[in-house]
Amino acid sequence: MAEKIEDLNLPNAVITRIIKDALPEGVNVSKEARSAISRAASVFVLYATSCANNFALKGKRKTLNGTDVIAAVQEMEFEQFLDQLKDSWEAFKKEQKDKKDAAEKRKKTKEGEKAEGSSTGQPSQDEVNTSTEAAGNTDSMEQGEDKDDDQEM
Repeated sequence: MAEKIEDLNLPNAVITRIIKDALPEGVNVSKEARSAISRAASVFVLYATSCANNFALKGKRKTLNGTDVIAAVQEMEFEQFLDQLKDSWEAFKKEQKDKKDAAEKRKKTKEGEKAEGSSTGQPSQDEVNTSTEAAGNTDSMEQGEDKDDDQEM
């Protein structure tokens, strides 16, 4: 757990940015008000986390998931935020899926390029570099690159 109570507070820069985004331009917020909002936000996050953790424990799990958070928000009687929370969660899941799909596509493309190099009867650039290094022949490196210079520094 946290050693000091201040360790439980959210970062001031994050709170300030959220406040600026939520208020119309030109509205100033005192340092005291920012501090109060920061404390309230920290208490809310801790309470929501505690409630979500209770749902995870009921499910005999140690890891919180999105359904735990949604159930916690319902239990805390913040139903007015549920639609926005669910939309944000769906957008997050879609973004994560898109990232995963893009990574798999890059991996398949890379594997396809290696397979193409092998099917033409010519070794791929990686294979050329590996065989050159294995033979101990560093004089024939392309474009005058000298790996020894990089290692000396």
